Amino acid sequence: MDMLSLGLLGAAAFVLAGTVKGTVGLGLPTTAIGVLTLTVAPRTAIVMTLLPMLFANAWQVFRMGGVLATGRRFWLFGITLMVGVGVTTLLAAQASDRLIYAMLGGVIVLFATVNLAVRVPPLPARFDKAAQVFFGTLAGIMGGITAVWAPPMAIYLTAMQVPKDDFVRATGLLIFLGCLPLVWGYWATGQMTGSLMGLSAAMLVPTLLGFSIGERLRRSMDQERFRRVFLWIFLVLGLNLIRRAIWG
Repeated sequence: MDMLSLGLLGAAAFVLAGTVKGTVGLGLPTTAIGVLTLTVAPRTAIVMTLLPMLFANAWQVFRMGGVLATGRRFWLFGITLMVGVGVTTLLAAQASDRLIYAMLGGVIVLFATVNLAVRVPPLPARFDKAAQVFFGTLAGIMGGITAVWAPPMAIYLTAMQVPKDDFVRATGLLIFLGCLPLVWGYWATGQMTGSLMGLSAAMLVPTLLGFSIGERLRRSMDQERFRRVFLWIFLVLGLNLIRRAIWG
């Protein structure tokens, strides 16, 4: 696929991904990578998502405020996440597309299933530090391979019964922190070429456009219905990626 066609496909995917994130607060990489991998290689889709994911979450953190308090509360999760992402990105640099399809499909299916059907039981506060290390490490391994680590992060925050606004602050900060070693790892292993980095930077415009659309939708429509529709779409995308991993 030539760069113009890839740019047009990416623009459509990131308007959609930005709309989802602006409406429900999550789902930017899940949507963008899930749509892009229908037609392009998974690593190309991941690289295109890196800068929009980094800057969209930096913007979310800036808009929400309370960065220092959130950092003090979830610092252990953030450190284990960053280490896990950095190490796994380097180790998985030569992983096959089939493995990435399988992992990515599994992560997306988990993300959709947890949000649609599973009621996460509360976790006592005394287990918080151990939970941060466990879920942060799991998120780091997932993120280093697939660039998506929302499922373990959302499970942890839900289990700790984090209030809604703090949940949004924490997801924005933790996704931003995880993006830093992910970008570095893809650059260090030569997978983030100059042309793809430029294309990823260009995707900031449709991402922010979609984010603005999503914020308007959030104020004018039933957010829960919108969320469930897109979770079912994520489930189908994830199952299709698993199919591609098995049958090509």
